[in-house]
Amino acid sequence: MTTFLAELLGTALMIMIGNGVVANVVLPKTKGNGGGLLAICFGWGLAVFVAVYVTASVSGAHLNSAVTIALAAAGKFSWQEVPLYLTAQLLGAMLGAFFVWATYRQHFDAAEDAGAKLASFSTSASISNPVQNLLSEIIATTVFILAILFITKADHSLGSLDALPVALLVIGVGLGLGGPTGWAINPARDLGPRIMHAILPIKNKGGSNWRYSWIPVLGPIIGALIAVVIFKLLA
Repeated sequence: MTTFLAELLGTALMIMIGNGVVANVVLPKTKGNGGGLLAICFGWGLAVFVAVYVTASVSGAHLNSAVTIALAAAGKFSWQEVPLYLTAQLLGAMLGAFFVWATYRQHFDAAEDAGAKLASFSTSASISNPVQNLLSEIIATTVFILAILFITKADHSLGSLDALPVALLVIGVGLGLGGPTGWAINPARDLGPRIMHAILPIKNKGGSNWRYSWIPVLGPIIGALIAVVIFKLLA
C-alpha cells in the first residue's frame, strides 16, 4: 500500500507541476501566458525532478506506465506488480489534473479557445496524421526509455540521485522530439488528465479528442518495448 500511495503521489505531483506549466502558458490572463515551448519543456523537467526525488526511495519513482512496462520487460521489475503501478499512475495523473483545474479554474472559464483548455490536460498532434503521430510518439519514447534503462542499469529502480539526469532527459526529448505531438511518452500522463477533462465542469470546453487518445497510449508502450530490445542488444 505504501508503494501504491507513493507512486500515486509522485504521479500527481508531476502532473500538477507539468500540466500546471502548460496551463500557465496557454490560458489567458495568467502570469505566464505566452511563455512558449521552452517554458513548458523546462517546467516538465522540473516536474519530473520533484516527483522522482520525493518518491524514489519508496516506489522507485516510475511515474510512467511506459517505464513500468519497460522495466518489467527488461527483467528489472516484477510483472505481478505492474497492474498496481499502472493503476496508481492513472489515478495519480487524474488527481494531479484535478488540482491543475482547481488552481486555474477562473482562467479555464475565461478562455475562449477549447484547444488551449484541452492542451492543459492532454496532448495532441500539431499536424493530424495518425500514422506519423504514432511514429513520433514511438520514437520519442524509445529514446526516453532507452536512456532510463541505462540510467537504472546498476539498479532496478530510479533513485533520488537519478532525479536530475531524468529531468534533463525529459527536457531534451521535449525540445528535440516534442514538436509534433507534445511528447506524451507516458500513457498515464495523457489518459488520466484526458478523463478529467471529459468529466470536470469546464465552461465551453469542447470535446476531449478521444479519436486521438489511443496514440499517446499505444505509442509509448511500443516505444518502451523497442527500447528494451535495443538495450538488451547493447547492455
